[in-house]
Amino acid sequence: MAVVREFTLPDLGEGLTEAEVVRWLVDVGDVVAVDQPVVEVETAKAMVEVPCPYGGVVTARFGEEGTELPVGAPLLTVAVGDPAHSDLAPASPAHPAATESAEAEGSGNVLVGYGTQAPAARRRRVRPEAAGSRTNPGPVGRAPAPPPPTASQTPSQTGASAAAAVAVISPLVRRLAREHGVDLRQVRGTGPDGLILRADVEGAARVLEERAENAARPAPHAAPRTHAMRTAVAETGAERIPLRGVRGAVAEKLSRSRREIPDATCWVDADATELMAARRAMNAGGGEKVSLLALLARICTAALAKYPELNATVDTEAREIVRLPGVHLGFAAQTERGLVVPVVRDAHTRDAVGLSLEMARLTEAARTGTLAPAQLTGGTFTLNNYGVFGVDGSTPILNHPEAAMLGVGRIVPKPWVHDGELAVRQVVQLSFTFDHRVCDGGTAGGFLRYVADCVEQPAVLLRSL
Repeated sequence: MAVVREFTLPDLGEGLTEAEVVRWLVDVGDVVAVDQPVVEVETAKAMVEVPCPYGGVVTARFGEEGTELPVGAPLLTVAVGDPAHSDLAPASPAHPAATESAEAEGSGNVLVGYGTQAPAARRRRVRPEAAGSRTNPGPVGRAPAPPPPTASQTPSQTGASAAAAVAVISPLVRRLAREHGVDLRQVRGTGPDGLILRADVEGAARVLEERAENAARPAPHAAPRTHAMRTAVAETGAERIPLRGVRGAVAEKLSRSRREIPDATCWVDADATELMAARRAMNAGGGEKVSLLALLARICTAALAKYPELNATVDTEAREIVRLPGVHLGFAAQTERGLVVPVVRDAHTRDAVGLSLEMARLTEAARTGTLAPAQLTGGTFTLNNYGVFGVDGSTPILNHPEAAMLGVGRIVPKPWVHDGELAVRQVVQLSFTFDHRVCDGGTAGGFLRYVADCVEQPAVLLRSL
């Protein structure tokens, strides 16, 4: 006798709490094998295929393409067992017990690329009575906006809320609530069984911020201006683009960086003529080619060995600077999906050829959208080559929570005083942005000067090899 099993969007790891359905790989009525990919989703980190741990007949799908689903939301139901029986009909979402009527064996394998949870241990579900009553949403779409926390709640009401279990399973959501001063006991979750999602906390935080702004506003001058702005938007037919996926993740990370990190930038022009000549000599002998970006990456790892203060992060809660033992070097890559920063693990252990090969591999994966989230997180330092866009300089925003970033402009012929005479040389502008909490200007200047010296005289790098 067949059993209908419900497969939910698994925990994607790396603090990710939702994903957008990009493309369904199966239809209702299709037969799927254990661990067969059934849907392609896009997270804030990458595009991944999600495998189903059950084998059987697909009886229902939840979420149209383009729908954003929270972790734990139903993806599809699968009839596991004899397909000849009548109970293979799609299970009604209003009766979730139909999918729980018996235990069927799943693979327990993890999400393709970085793993899933084993189905043996079930997470205790928070009862709807404790998390706030809500009806079953049926096929999952985008979660409705959470109601704002009301200031009219009485002490008895908040006490009752405190007694109830807070339906939060994500450490990221708890930390976000802490940072914005949101009381999770007063937030009603919009996820499955009242689960509190990141969007719920962000909505509550916006309400608190608006209240604080309204209380601090001395005069009601902003209202007519806001009305005029909305009228102008309506008249011009401006396009509204949701900040989600990669664009949303970038916006959130850059905003947090500017909000939390007191950064400073210094820059210097360098004569890259000798570095370009050294690269030509390296590649003239055959074998694997060394890219210019890989040479700059090798210079960065040598500079970080000399100035380890900059391979660090700041633990704001503990009020500590955390110096990191290894260099995981991120580098900016522009793709059709937007700007992504793949990370070369243990870059300090690789030579120029090894860095070149790994950066080429990650760049290709970024362009094809096959990078796993683990390959886009955990960086300790970022190298940003904005010279490919034809610009000379920039003041980049730090890749939170990293403490430093080196920016490289275009290399172009310019007049330069060389050996006491005016000459045309290949000149590049190097800019260095750093977290002023981890070091003072002398350390940052020393780092940048060492990088510039290696660019101008690559033989300087030999001292660290």
